[in-house]
Amino acid sequence: MLKFQNFTKSYGNYPALKIKNLQLQAGIYWIKGVNGSGKSTLLKSIAGILAFNGDILIDNSISIKKQPVAYRKLVNFAEAEPVFPDFLTGTEMIALFTDAKEAPIGQAEQYIKSMGMQNFVGRPVGTYSSGMMKKLSLLLAFLGKPKLILLDEPLITIDTASLAILNTWIRERHEQEGTSFLLSSHQILEDGSLPVSGELLVEAQTLKVIS
Repeated sequence: MLKFQNFTKSYGNYPALKIKNLQLQAGIYWIKGVNGSGKSTLLKSIAGILAFNGDILIDNSISIKKQPVAYRKLVNFAEAEPVFPDFLTGTEMIALFTDAKEAPIGQAEQYIKSMGMQNFVGRPVGTYSSGMMKKLSLLLAFLGKPKLILLDEPLITIDTASLAILNTWIRERHEQEGTSFLLSSHQILEDGSLPVSGELLVEAQTLKVIS
């Protein structure tokens, strides 16, 4: 599903993360690590937001370096603390992502209803609470037909009921469409809440498979 080839990410002279050669099969992976260990750096690099040395391939063939447009259509990302233009409404953001990700007709509306966003989605995002912003960010990450969805700190700024809905989204997309997920958090995942395929550990400037 995801292959790293001599991946290195540095900030100036500081080597933040190194992954020589690693291949992950399709599944749901929980990324562990303390704050500042490089979890967000890893996900932003996979999403194509941060530049790095080396390469990352999806489906063992589509390279983020050689086929960036095709790659980005297959990888969606929700940031830990999303920031969107204050003047745009949630509806406008969804329309932009629906077009960019070539989402099926009606897909966004299903997620809006499921997460109970009808009462605020038409308002400018500058009026949103952190919880509303998180819901919008998560919804955007599920639009289209991605092979991989990256969720950075999905447990923060979200209430218990919404987290249960998110877990349902993840299970359904994985079981029905074979979508893979990388979820990062320094918090503990509740046992049985998701069918996790494996756990990864970001530690000592590297990524290790621990289960």
